[in-house]
Amino acid sequence: MTDMEVTIGSMPLRSPLIAAAGTVGSVHDFADLDALSVYGAAVAKSVSGEPWPGRPAPRLAPAGEGMLNGIGIQNPGIDEWRSAMPPPEALPVPVWGSAVGVTAAEFALVAKGLTAAGVAAIEVNLSCPNLEDGRMFALDPRAAAHVVGAVRTSTELPVGAKLSPNSEDIAAVAAAVVEAGADFVTLTNTVWGMAIDSVTRRPRLSGVIGGYSGAPIKPIALRCVWEVALSSRVPIIGCGGIRSGLDVAEFLLAGASAVQLGTVHFAEPRAGRRILGELDSYCRRSGVESIRELVGASHE
Repeated sequence: MTDMEVTIGSMPLRSPLIAAAGTVGSVHDFADLDALSVYGAAVAKSVSGEPWPGRPAPRLAPAGEGMLNGIGIQNPGIDEWRSAMPPPEALPVPVWGSAVGVTAAEFALVAKGLTAAGVAAIEVNLSCPNLEDGRMFALDPRAAAHVVGAVRTSTELPVGAKLSPNSEDIAAVAAAVVEAGADFVTLTNTVWGMAIDSVTRRPRLSGVIGGYSGAPIKPIALRCVWEVALSSRVPIIGCGGIRSGLDVAEFLLAGASAVQLGTVHFAEPRAGRRILGELDSYCRRSGVESIRELVGASHE
């Protein structure tokens, strides 16, 4: 089999596949499916300092080949999350925490709690498009850097920043968070979108606008990876519309060192095993002995 090991900053991963936050619950919920053994890591659902109730229903809606969500990051808060979370070492995959908040101080507080809980890394969710006031740290390099800087001072764990494809200049935001202390960036999160029910004539989401995910956003996410890889040497995790081994190969060729699988889990919870097999088949056909050979190769 092709050598699938990769490294993100100082973290060796047995596989380039990472389960994206919000698609595998708190990870231990997903572990019962026996689906995590092919992943290099899994990111738990984003958690805030205090409990967030999320938005009222309807919060999910189909939209062509993709999906809209306006969950509002419902979560129990970091204290309750820690009490309900089993020790990460008991799970069959390294668990990363995902921090969210409305202020830099809240992000830092959550990062301290995640560190105490024993996660292997912290992904700073700067790019959720469905907060109540519509504000997104990832659209402003200075604001994004301020948050990452606060998290960096609160933990010694590897820290990553999850950025947004809605950014006017994602390369500039990536550069700002790296300077503030990010060890890697995740590119990207969902795209702003909406849908209207033609029968009721009402928006399909209670919050009207939500995050659009799935196969249609892949070209957008791929472009973001390409642009950041051109301007920075920071490790990149590609995310957006991945549902096959060839999709993974494209993200690696564009400059990502690993990828996150998200929406595909809702239709196919064990998709990781199939996708890794398809990636291995592609590498064998192409004479690739290690997937590290693919990283950024399209730039050469």
